[in-house]
Amino acid sequence: MAEMARRFTLIGNLADRPVSRADLLAQVPDADALTVTLAETVDQELLEKAGRLKVVAVYAVGYNNVDVPAAIARGVVVTNTPDVLTETTADLAWGLLLAVARRIPEGERVLREGRWEGWSPTQFLGSEVHGRVLGIIGMGRIGRAVARRARGFGMQVVYSSPRPLAPEDEAALNAARLPLRALLECADFVSLHVPLTEHTRHLLGKDEFALMRRTSILINTSRGSVVDETALVDALRQGQLAGAGLDVYEHEPQIHSGLLGLSNVVLLPHLGSATFDTRVKMGMMVVENISAVLSGKEPPNRIRA
Repeated sequence: MAEMARRFTLIGNLADRPVSRADLLAQVPDADALTVTLAETVDQELLEKAGRLKVVAVYAVGYNNVDVPAAIARGVVVTNTPDVLTETTADLAWGLLLAVARRIPEGERVLREGRWEGWSPTQFLGSEVHGRVLGIIGMGRIGRAVARRARGFGMQVVYSSPRPLAPEDEAALNAARLPLRALLECADFVSLHVPLTEHTRHLLGKDEFALMRRTSILINTSRGSVVDETALVDALRQGQLAGAGLDVYEHEPQIHSGLLGLSNVVLLPHLGSATFDTRVKMGMMVVENISAVLSGKEPPNRIRA
């Protein structure tokens, strides 16, 4: 933000909170550049009001909240912040996986609430991680980063992706490509790493959860709407899954009430890229993208329709 203030005249919401839709629509007519998070929607209505706008810089790698074709049709460049959050998000996916498998939040709550009466052989028994099968849906940058970490746990990786990895990459990751159905049937852990598109919305729902093992654990650090949350709650209540770790939700910041009451679910407030170093890198990438466009140069991270 200091660098933005040095290079540009800042208007609009400068607080660390989402901007209201009304405020955004009121401010955008005076903007040459617009920086948005995933909380703001850039659609036809906004673009029609933004007569001076030259660039929309998304402070995220995903951009499903931006109507990219409509922006391009109006000559507005759209950029994002890829690569810099890959390793950080992969770390968090593993944090969720371990937290759910070993029931870490449950154990901590009991201890903090003064209800722990001492060690016992059957207390908080969780799921083994080492040597299990990890299913990765979406083998892009973050999916591959998650797979690399699985090597340290001696896991077999299976993945579902539109395009296969190169044979040497599969060998390095101890990974095998499977159809989605086969992956769901065999994986002990399923981790989602796909963008939200019309093809991936509710990619996992009632039918898919029915395929998974009763001992399986679902991890989602991609986009909330990739999962049918109502179907997930039903599956967890009925014992079709052992647990879930979620960092993203269908209707953020609202959380499905059914999830809040389940002890076998770990819920985080969208912390995927939330380290100081990564968020600063993302911000500087936004600055450079905007600077390039406003000076008539090609931005480093242009999104094309």
